Amino acid sequence: MCQVVQTSEDALTTRLLQATIHTLELYGIYLGKELGLYEALKFERRITPPELARTAGIAPRYAREWLEQQAVAGFLRVESTTAPAEARRYWLPAEHTNVLIAEDHPAHLAPLAQMVAGIGGALQRVVNAYRSGGGVAYPHFGAAFRAGQAGINRPAFLSDLVARWIPALPDLHSALMSTRMRVADVGSGAGWSTLAMAKAFPQAEVVGFDADPASVHDAQRNAAAHGVAVRFEIRDAAAVAEDGPFDLVLVLEALHDMARPDEALRAIREALAPGGSVLVADEKVGDHFHAPADDLERLMYGWSIVHCLPVAMAEQPTAAIGTVIRAATVQALATAAGFPRVEVVPVDGGFFRLCRLRAQ
Repeated sequence: MCQVVQTSEDALTTRLLQATIHTLELYGIYLGKELGLYEALKFERRITPPELARTAGIAPRYAREWLEQQAVAGFLRVESTTAPAEARRYWLPAEHTNVLIAEDHPAHLAPLAQMVAGIGGALQRVVNAYRSGGGVAYPHFGAAFRAGQAGINRPAFLSDLVARWIPALPDLHSALMSTRMRVADVGSGAGWSTLAMAKAFPQAEVVGFDADPASVHDAQRNAAAHGVAVRFEIRDAAAVAEDGPFDLVLVLEALHDMARPDEALRAIREALAPGGSVLVADEKVGDHFHAPADDLERLMYGWSIVHCLPVAMAEQPTAAIGTVIRAATVQALATAAGFPRVEVVPVDGGFFRLCRLRAQ
């Protein structure tokens, strides 16, 4: 028997074909979220294309094609493939609900599709930035990316932050539970981390800061919808000291996006009350560059080349860190900003490495 040996060229062509299929399927997920199609399929409801069209308010022909694509991809189930096209009944299996619908669940990865869609809308600007050496400001990635970034971080920020990350620092947790601390959430985005802190530690005064007006408006809407009285300000990290002093400053998945993170950390240090701390959560990449690398490293470099680095390059001068912010980089930035102590928090942060910075 002859054994077929796959060449490296064959392997790469197969990989690119699979990548194309997966990317197009992400766009299908984006449509499902954007148009409320998954919501129409909640609770394993079995639905025909005309019923989906009426429920979601979309054109019937598009409803049929989307349902067929989702079934072909294996995201939805279909009762009978031989039934007439308009009479086929589709449903979302229970084991896919958390991934595609349950916004607070750790398995909810559907927002990745929104992030990819947002990058697609800004990709020509990224091309132009590569040629000019400039950057692409965050607002150019649009509402899709903003919603996706907020959505992908939402489970960790609502739950892990207050249930595991803060308790991993017993002195800080105890103080938050027993005293009226002032907390600043720098780069608060849609506000999920700010809201979580305010709800978990009602004695604390929690303020969210973000330089992006649209993100602050999203945060204010989320606070109102959840009945949490917190303040959000359109300010960058350099302006936080104006509202200080703070006993705790959170910088959650934001440091690597800053054009001048050393200046931001210096301003944050000036905003700290005596004995105050900074909690930084950023990407848990390897300590050193290596290639080829694991999926996490590949994922972070993927975001970096099309989003995080162009965003950082939109302001000049810039440190131009990109998504792949290694532990030594965090240490160097903290030291340059005047923090003599940087401690890695002993907790599993998932995609994140957590560091505590202290000025004393």
